[in-house]
Amino acid sequence: MRVHIDRDRCTGSGQCALLVPEVFDQGEDGLTLLLTEEPPEDSYEDVIQASLTCPTQVISVTD
Repeated sequence: MRVHIDRDRCTGSGQCALLVPEVFDQGEDGLTLLLTEEPPEDSYEDVIQASLTCPTQVISVTD
């Protein structure tokens, strides 16, 4: 799995960082930071949930 964030469209709601803090964080500007583009397999379901929960749909997940 690979994860990408479109920071240009991110509004900084922080839902992803709350759901999967080992993959997502928030920078000083409040926008999401991607801590790893290739998360561990045991976090896949949570990463997918974060992408679905994102209010601006800026998280993309590919195989």
